[in-house]
Amino acid sequence: MRRSANYLVTTAMAFALAWPATAIAQSDAGQVRVNSLAGAFLAARVAENQSDFSNAISFYTRALAFDPRNESLKQNLMVALISSGEFDRALIYAGDLKEVAEVERFSRVALAVDAIRKTEFEDAKFLLKLTLESDLDRLITSLMSAWADYGAGEAAAAVEKAATLEGPAWFEVFSAYHTALIAESSGDYDAAKKAYERIVTNPATATAAPETFLRAIESYAGFLASGGETAAALEMIEEVERVHLGRLDMTELRKRLEASETLSPLVGNAVHGASEVLLNVGTALNRGGGEDFVRLYLRMALALRPENVPALMQLAALAEQTDKAEEAVAFYEQVPDTAPQKELAELQLGLNLADLKRYDEAIAHLEAVAESSPDDRRSYLALGSVHSSRMDYRAAANVYDRAVEAIGEPDRADWNIFYQRGIAYERLKEWEKAEPNFFKALELFPDQPQVLNYLGYSWVDMNRNLEEGLELIRKAVELRPSDGYIVDSLGWAYYRLGRYDEAAKELERAVSLMPDDPILNDHLGDAYWRVGRRLEARFQWSHARDLDPEPDLLAEVLKKLTKGLPPVTDEASATSEEQVEVAMAEGITDTQTDASPLADGDYVVQPGQSLWSIAADRLGRGSRYEEIIELNPELGGSPDAIFPGQKLRMPPTN
Repeated sequence: MRRSANYLVTTAMAFALAWPATAIAQSDAGQVRVNSLAGAFLAARVAENQSDFSNAISFYTRALAFDPRNESLKQNLMVALISSGEFDRALIYAGDLKEVAEVERFSRVALAVDAIRKTEFEDAKFLLKLTLESDLDRLITSLMSAWADYGAGEAAAAVEKAATLEGPAWFEVFSAYHTALIAESSGDYDAAKKAYERIVTNPATATAAPETFLRAIESYAGFLASGGETAAALEMIEEVERVHLGRLDMTELRKRLEASETLSPLVGNAVHGASEVLLNVGTALNRGGGEDFVRLYLRMALALRPENVPALMQLAALAEQTDKAEEAVAFYEQVPDTAPQKELAELQLGLNLADLKRYDEAIAHLEAVAESSPDDRRSYLALGSVHSSRMDYRAAANVYDRAVEAIGEPDRADWNIFYQRGIAYERLKEWEKAEPNFFKALELFPDQPQVLNYLGYSWVDMNRNLEEGLELIRKAVELRPSDGYIVDSLGWAYYRLGRYDEAAKELERAVSLMPDDPILNDHLGDAYWRVGRRLEARFQWSHARDLDPEPDLLAEVLKKLTKGLPPVTDEASATSEEQVEVAMAEGITDTQTDASPLADGDYVVQPGQSLWSIAADRLGRGSRYEEIIELNPELGGSPDAIFPGQKLRMPPTN
């Protein structure tokens, strides 16, 4: 019986790992039968793939009831418990697995975290010795062991262990940073400064792990200021701000240095040092595809230091990416009022309340944020987007009116306020108020593709300034040839003008850019029908139907699949006004977090990132941030306009 059970769970695991992730994600964990080991395991896998750790824990627990000694199940349950924040419960299973070489990498680190937080440093050092370890495992265990040495009173050994850590080139920033922190904590200021200089004089450290690099810069600035070198600290911070625009932590640090405030070290003891190791590793892994490991390490960082603000912000962003708005709210609520990220956390909290359809709470919350920071345009954009999502365009217009008044003399960065106000008035059918706002947005940001597209399409839709309108859309396409929505606007403009061959050509290109968008597939089906390609039209409509469209669009698509399109002479418009508005207005709520699956080439901004760090991570060179700006005109040409949860279109890596 024992052998049979092991075979069964192994087979089930192999099946689950081979099963397409999308198929798993679309299943309902609650409907999976759990009256067998295989059923319980598969149900746990479904829940885990949906980041539903509560159900994953329940199902893994149920699976263990069938096979109490199964080590793989214990590890899965332990990881699910840590990922959900139930660290103490996870320790029970970590203890069972600490001597099993194949699964020790997480269990022994978890037990070491527990030992360090209890200041049992000798125990921690023993637990951090793994039988099998990858480069990443060795980085974690070596640096945490160095902090355990420091906690045990062996400061010189700790500095030596961190400073002499050997490994791939990307180890350098971690080794130098933690050498500096340990040396500074132990009072060896010469060794600390030497280690900090290893970071700032080596450009590669900024690209290997951008967030760790910036944490090191922040720590070094405080170190310099505490030694009377405030001018040097300010010069370094200002240099970093020129590259990493919009970093709230850097801005706040500069203000505090200018005010001659006394700065506390980022890391003050061995427990905080071990937490910093896990934070650094977690943020370095957060480059898409490694979310499970990121969550695991960040949760362990919080187990050591519950007030670790960067870890809280990163975990909130992960929750948003997986449609866990309630969880994101909980993380944002834990950010202390004194943290420089607090205002950003409050904005994101409000947007997540809106995602939960708790609109009254969201609006009240964002109103309070706007009132407390009347000069911050982000609060108005966030609040306006919530009103727009409810189709309350009058309220949205009022918000943008307040924003314009608060701005005073606008500059290039304010183009989006006028653009959004123009959209609100256009939706209210007050074109005489909408049009000047689009003109003002273009005055502030000439040739801004989104504005060109919206204004041009509006003219075509209203049958006025037809040639000028088409020219604006063509220009938008030239500026953003890989933007499927803008290309779709050009094709749909041709369609509305009865130029069906040209429409089909452009709409084919739009669908090739965004093959999974139901609106674009529906538009292409309409164009195919008009040029006599009926079989292909039905194929596109069927595809649109299968892409989970909004209810109104689904009803129209089903009608067309049954009856086709009416003759042109009997048709006032080839599509509903609502479809047209959706197509031309994609992206107008850029300030609202979207946790839906990303298109190829998209990237979701994480807390604390800059365009430079994103370009360095994804494209290999921080200087390529300008290419990201070109592909994302909603940034208004300003690298500091990004915010966590925002989707960015990314250029090719080569």
